[in-house]
Amino acid sequence: MIGFHWQADKFLYFYYFIFMCFTYFLMYGMMVVALTPGHQIAAIVSSFVVSFWNSFSGFLIPWPLMPVWWRWYYWASPVAWTIYCVIASQVADKTSPLEIPGRDPMPVNEFLKENLGFDHDFRVPVVFAHLGWVLLFLFVFAYGIEFLNFVFANGKSIEVMDMWKI
Repeated sequence: MIGFHWQADKFLYFYYFIFMCFTYFLMYGMMVVALTPGHQIAAIVSSFVVSFWNSFSGFLIPWPLMPVWWRWYYWASPVAWTIYCVIASQVADKTSPLEIPGRDPMPVNEFLKENLGFDHDFRVPVVFAHLGWVLLFLFVFAYGIEFLNFVFANGKSIEVMDMWKI
């Protein structure tokens, strides 16, 4: 586990967040396929949305350094919640001094909270946020499968039709 401490709570947090990350990506893919007329359009929509999720996840630009008008998208990105709590659950409780060139040494937990916005005490809401993302994508997928029907008047779906002979 990348040199993380072997403690039961850290181990379980890590695997919970990675499992939920895989699960919400799976549910998101299923949801997009259910909401679009074909898998090609779903792939285009997914590439657009996932690129925004990754851009605003806080990995490239930390939340405190984002422009104020884009910070809402940080909290609307499930990837940001995953990165937040993997870091917060694994290293944000350390109080060992961190040597920063040009500054006084400061504890790791203070550095993460002050510069990157990661708070160790915010883990429990993030656990429920991951569950919320999975349930949101699951219920929208179920709605799309149940109520959306992309069938034309001739009885053929858009995936089966020859687009050049319409």
